[in-house]
Amino acid sequence: MNKIKTWMTIIISALMDWLGILAVPVALLVGCNILDYITGLMAAPYRKEEVKSYKSIRGITKKVSMWLLVVVGAWVDTLIQYAANTAGIADIQIPFIVATLVAVWLVVNEFISILENLIDIGVQMPPFLMPIVKYIKKQVEDSAVLQGENSDNQKKNKE
Repeated sequence: MNKIKTWMTIIISALMDWLGILAVPVALLVGCNILDYITGLMAAPYRKEEVKSYKSIRGITKKVSMWLLVVVGAWVDTLIQYAANTAGIADIQIPFIVATLVAVWLVVNEFISILENLIDIGVQMPPFLMPIVKYIKKQVEDSAVLQGENSDNQKKNKE
């Protein structure tokens, strides 16, 4: 049993080290995916929906696709770094910026979905919780748009 714990610790530590700033959003995304799936199943009867294997598989496929979207974001980060290094612009390590923004945005969407499921179940929601989560989503979206605009402006200033 101790060998299993040791290997699990080594594997998780190596994965977290490799992910860097992406580790927390990815861990949250996996947890939120599981929680959203469970709360969605719990809320189905309250919505007068029938739980079918087809819908369940579709939901799981959607969750896996979210992880793939984070992978695409990481590839975009890698491509940006490669292009910058190849062009001689910079020889620096760029963290997973795009992938982190994608993961945080997906986590916030999962938060909203979980809260909606809980509302459908009949859980009394603190009146400030949903507005806070939606505000965070807007901030992430605005931050990504501003970063894109700033890089466009920097390119124009160099020309």
